[in-house]
Amino acid sequence: MATNHNSNGHAPARKRRTWLVAGVAAALALIPVFTRQTPIRIRTTTVERGPIRSLISTNGKVEPSRNFEAHSPLPTTVKRLLVKEGDHVRRGQLLLQLDDADLRSQAARAQAQIKAAQADQADLTTGGTREEMLTLDSQLIKAHGARDAAQRNLDSLRRLSQQGAASAGEVKQAEEDLQRTQADVTLLEQKKKDRYSQPEAAKVQAQGAEAQAAYDAAEEALQKSSVRAPFDGIVYALPVKQGAYVQTGDLLLQEGDLSQMLVRTFVDEPEIGRLAAGQKIEVTWDALPDRVWKGAVSTIPSTVKLRGSRNVGEVTCTVDNHDLRLLPNINVGVTVITAEHSGVLTVQREAVRIDDTKPYVYQVVDGVLKRRDVQVSLQNLTRVEITAGLPENSVIALSSVDTKPLVEGAHVKVVP
Repeated sequence: MATNHNSNGHAPARKRRTWLVAGVAAALALIPVFTRQTPIRIRTTTVERGPIRSLISTNGKVEPSRNFEAHSPLPTTVKRLLVKEGDHVRRGQLLLQLDDADLRSQAARAQAQIKAAQADQADLTTGGTREEMLTLDSQLIKAHGARDAAQRNLDSLRRLSQQGAASAGEVKQAEEDLQRTQADVTLLEQKKKDRYSQPEAAKVQAQGAEAQAAYDAAEEALQKSSVRAPFDGIVYALPVKQGAYVQTGDLLLQEGDLSQMLVRTFVDEPEIGRLAAGQKIEVTWDALPDRVWKGAVSTIPSTVKLRGSRNVGEVTCTVDNHDLRLLPNINVGVTVITAEHSGVLTVQREAVRIDDTKPYVYQVVDGVLKRRDVQVSLQNLTRVEITAGLPENSVIALSSVDTKPLVEGAHVKVVP
């Protein structure tokens, strides 16, 4: 007989639970399918053929390639000012004249001291003045005469002593007289030969050298007191006025050949190893944003210097400035082109990833990410050169729009 559990039994409840469990299991089983089929939204870029440059971007300072600065050689006044700032000047042209009256007096005194020192040096050579030499010769003749007389007297007394006509005391006295007169002769001969002692000779020579140095300094200062242009150029700095008082070392004026400008570039220490002579340089100035001056590296750093808070090496290059738009002493932006390739495959730098020092990218193929190992060469702040691993026009993933990680085999949807 059949059993009916409609009112009090548990058979319908068990069926409901069975269907509920089966439904939940089926739903759970479908979740991975739905997940796999939901594509990751990504941004992409394309591998393109074109030029790429490896750059060092920094700053620099401009100065004339040929520069002349005049400084005051002494405290004085500006007597004449013959030019104004911005004037074109010719080589040898008189630009400025200082009051040099004191300098001329110094030069005259030094010249007199030189002549006195020359006279003293002549005395050193001849043994003294003419009057001193005549007196010494006279004294020497008398000393020779006295010595000869003492010698004859001694000879005579020695003969008389042998005959018993002269005592031993008289002979001894004659010998002493001879020794004394000989000493006088020796002293005078030594005076004639070495009139001055070594310290006296050194003093005379030092006085002569000091007088010559004073005269040379006065002459040099006289030359600097009349400032002339050493080459054709432009007076670009003139900080003094006519009649102004200046101290020793004060800047009077600056002249430069502004048709060629020297750009002194400051490269941070980690970048110095990338530098080489002959590399192209591009110079920009904020005051003329549409203008670019071009040159090449002429000198590379030989040392590292502290500039502000930076350790830098100085690189120099010369740029053409025939229109005189680039001014002295301005700060400029400088780009050093360390390497340059044209007609090569490049991709955005953001697309290249690194795994165990090996670069790779995710290529989008039929809506799926494929990992591609690549070889790279030049790179800059925005692009990387691809030398192997990708064909031209490949679509490469950049990043996920919804921050989901990019993995091999993921389904993706490209969004703008």
